[in-house]
Amino acid sequence: MAVFTPVTPAQAADYLMRYPLGDLVALTPIAEGVENTNYKLETTSGAYVLTLFEGRTDAASLPFCLGLTRHLAARGFPTPSPVADRQGEIIGHLNGRAAAILHWAPGAWKRQPSDKEQYRAGQVLALLHLDAADYAVERKNPVGPEAWSALAARCDGPAKGVDRKMLDQIKALLPRLAEPWSDPALPRGPIHADYFPDNVLFATNEHGKCDVGGVIDFYFGCTDVLAYDLAIALSAWGFDAEGRPMHSALRAFQKGYESVRPLTPAEAEALPGLGAAAAVRFTLTRLHDRIFHDPANLVTPKDPAPFFRRLDYWKAAETV
Repeated sequence: MAVFTPVTPAQAADYLMRYPLGDLVALTPIAEGVENTNYKLETTSGAYVLTLFEGRTDAASLPFCLGLTRHLAARGFPTPSPVADRQGEIIGHLNGRAAAILHWAPGAWKRQPSDKEQYRAGQVLALLHLDAADYAVERKNPVGPEAWSALAARCDGPAKGVDRKMLDQIKALLPRLAEPWSDPALPRGPIHADYFPDNVLFATNEHGKCDVGGVIDFYFGCTDVLAYDLAIALSAWGFDAEGRPMHSALRAFQKGYESVRPLTPAEAEALPGLGAAAAVRFTLTRLHDRIFHDPANLVTPKDPAPFFRRLDYWKAAETV
């Protein structure tokens, strides 16, 4: 359940008065997601998402993240744009949290995407990078190499058993994994940084074909190495629930990406190392969340082990 801060219909209706969106018809909690509180907001003018931003989402980052989605939507990229209130603001406050209303994105995410859908998801990620290239605002990656060291240090004391073994191996890798970020040959720009299947919604388009209807949740979005975003996506889409590589899916996703934006030689060479870095990044955050899990939090922490197993694939790819 991803509702951390309850909102009543009366509170939502009062908040909605600030927006030119008509009257409240229905307010429905959205159970998926682990970072923020989300409700489907139905009004007399249409459907929207009401998001309340919780602790891990820094309110200071919202102008970058919401501005990026607005920038992309204006270019025709399939992402829901934030709605401005009557004062022209896209960030408000509700029940002690920063809040925003975004247009509803059609579709649903694919739990077992076909190779064709993998290919299309890769294309859309490349389009994101191209459409965002002239977005002038910058944000440092909040979960970049510096954060990995801090997360590892925080986990160091309480980590036991399997967690201890994973952490010890990760700590030995950290200095080398940070090396690509010092390479000036790697193109940089705005990235999604969380391009997982559950953030890519497929829907039937006006031609009756299944296509990407919306890319959502840009709240880890930042300015970083573009190929790192691809490495994160490959690590998210190209492995099964146990962390085993699905080679056909990996090929299809990367082929789709490069059909729109071919990698430079430097990016192609760096990709396995960036994949290993992506595996470590998500292992560390999941390890941290499991070790420091608050029992009052209704969201069950994700197991870090499947992402840790992805390291074997990426390390083998580096030797080829």
